[in-house]
Amino acid sequence: MLYTIVSDMEYHDSEKAKEVAGRVEDFMDEVVIPREREALATGEEITVDEIHEMWDMAKERDLFAPQVPEEYGGQGLDFSDMLPSFEQVGRSLIGALAIRANAPQEGNMHTLEMVGTEEQKEEYLRPLVQGEISSAFAMTEPKVGAGSDPKMLQSTAVKDGDEWVVNGHKWWTSDGLGADFYLAMVRTDLDVHPYEGTSIILVPRDADGVEVQRNIPHLGDHITEREGGHAEVKFNNVRVPIENTVGEEGDGFRIAQLRLGGGRLTHCMRYSGMAERSLDIAKAYLQEREAFGTKLEEKQALRHRIADAETQLHAARTMIRHAARELDRSDARIEVAMSKMFTANVTNETIDLALQCCGGNGIGKDLPIAHFYENVRAFRIVDGADEVHRRSIARWAFDDVDETEIENTLEFDEDLRIDALDE
Repeated sequence: MLYTIVSDMEYHDSEKAKEVAGRVEDFMDEVVIPREREALATGEEITVDEIHEMWDMAKERDLFAPQVPEEYGGQGLDFSDMLPSFEQVGRSLIGALAIRANAPQEGNMHTLEMVGTEEQKEEYLRPLVQGEISSAFAMTEPKVGAGSDPKMLQSTAVKDGDEWVVNGHKWWTSDGLGADFYLAMVRTDLDVHPYEGTSIILVPRDADGVEVQRNIPHLGDHITEREGGHAEVKFNNVRVPIENTVGEEGDGFRIAQLRLGGGRLTHCMRYSGMAERSLDIAKAYLQEREAFGTKLEEKQALRHRIADAETQLHAARTMIRHAARELDRSDARIEVAMSKMFTANVTNETIDLALQCCGGNGIGKDLPIAHFYENVRAFRIVDGADEVHRRSIARWAFDDVDETEIENTLEFDEDLRIDALDE
């Protein structure tokens, strides 16, 4: 059976966006998904060397790091133009990784490109884009620390001469095990509100006092040997130069919000691709499987549920694109919140339906649906739990918060990506 996205919907993406997405789709179908199928069938992990070979092939096809400016080795697509490509890579557990569009690397690249100094861009951004080094974003904290309410941030950085002294306890730090550096969100001024007294500090992994404690076990599994993990990390009197401040001192919340707005939408597109592939597999199965005298595709209850799923996915894609257009003009905080919350639930429901349609084959791991099912559940928690986004939308709907507070509020659970192979 062939499982490919078949969509006649016209979203009026630019010709450039459609052309690149078409080439990404071909790369997924010809290279990435066949290797994924083989790995699922044999249980053998996809090696780091194989991923690097895929990077070389992606570079040959001008698909590598589509979201990064050309001067740093990417394809230089603007935000709206890259979204259709992100949907295509979402069809595979290793799709984003195969073209260097995976999180948290993608978000960290964007952050350094937006606000990093020229020195930071040369030392960290350029090799990060090329895959020579890896990174992590460290915000979420255990126990009484920052999570859905990042104002509870406990980690600190105190100036001592020309250095920061960083102390903190982080967890759910995506790719934290293999990171060469961390973008750590810490309080740098305890005398002001966290929105004004928080900074992002670049902390090298090999700095004295950086202690990676463990990889946190979690729902979802892997098919590569990549050991990025979701780490628990402690910073114990870690000294780094003041020049390692990313952006302006005290500007951490604003920078993180800029990072998250686009990141949430790229996640939405990846997961919509995952849901669409699951649905395609389910439809192919329903067309072949017979029960009680007819093909399953002829059962009205199943047909109606598939129709509902297609409708919901179309609505999600439309909503994401609208939010992306608004993001070019403003922070689009409410549009992004609506897109993230809606898409997270739609993709969860769609993949659950696909698994149900395939029955025993759905829960088996010869097909990717069971893997998708494990991975997609986290999307309703990471990058802002459903409840956090609903809170933001409700406050906007009831007009019970002024514009200044809306602009300054940063409500998200974490910027880790428990998604496919971004772990």
